[in-house]
Amino acid sequence: MRKNKSIKRWGEKPYYSLDYYLKETFGEKTYKVALDGGMSCPNRDGTVSTGGCIFCSNGGSGDFATLKNADNDVTVQINTAIKKLETSNKYVGKKFIAYFQSFSNTYAPVAYLENIFSQAIEHPEICALSIGTRPDCFNEDIYNLLEKLNKIKPVWVELGLQTIHEKTAKLINRGYQLSVFENSVHELRKRNITVIVHVIIGLPGEKATDLYETIDYLNKMDIQGIKLQLLHVLKNTALADMMGNFKILTLDEYIDILCECITRLSPDIVIHRLTGDGPKDLLIAPEWSKNKRLVLNTLSHELKIREIYQGQNYM
Repeated sequence: MRKNKSIKRWGEKPYYSLDYYLKETFGEKTYKVALDGGMSCPNRDGTVSTGGCIFCSNGGSGDFATLKNADNDVTVQINTAIKKLETSNKYVGKKFIAYFQSFSNTYAPVAYLENIFSQAIEHPEICALSIGTRPDCFNEDIYNLLEKLNKIKPVWVELGLQTIHEKTAKLINRGYQLSVFENSVHELRKRNITVIVHVIIGLPGEKATDLYETIDYLNKMDIQGIKLQLLHVLKNTALADMMGNFKILTLDEYIDILCECITRLSPDIVIHRLTGDGPKDLLIAPEWSKNKRLVLNTLSHELKIREIYQGQNYM
């Protein structure tokens, strides 16, 4: 833990949370509806590889997405997802973010992408479009399409970086070099499109210092958001076959690393995720991650302790 580092507070939290950003931007609590765009991934279909990233499940990181229907009607998907939220015994408001989550959601002809993304943008209850993808799944036409859509409603692009270290990237079978990521960020920002980067904590072979180097690197990039994802070992993945050959973080280790990441991260980068969910029927490890409330409460407690220690007691 580093002393005497000033902490910028956003509302009730000592970091720029997604919840704070959404209320600030859209005026109320806003929920994502996870969608399936019906795409694959170049890291699965043989274009880059056939195995995918070693941690990726058969759902392509979209295990919680609303399944696409036979007609690939995105409007139906959105309505189904909103109805499910509305029956979950909590007030959800009337503004939602359409999140294309499963697999690589710019990995299709531009005409196809324009159809499904336009359906989402035109939905009256959708206030923004968020697209999860890989930085090697773009061309000029796709960049220009996103630029056009971004003038209608905000478009966010989520890029799965995970790490800046090439040795780790090869081990996890990421399938592209860091320069590809840098070019994609440049092209998206040139068009004023919001960039959110996925980083995984606890990757095989990586030390905490390796992760901090990734955070320091991202501070120098023109990105607007980050997802800090705990490494989950899921059934039927290459990572599951490696069990016993790498360390699984304990809750205390994870919280310590996470706090340091928050401290290091530029205060103007929105933190979209602090842990992540692994489907309970697929999750092998870590077992403690099943209790998300425990993880977030432990993090909140540790952050308060560090604020006090640093002379920044906001209690």
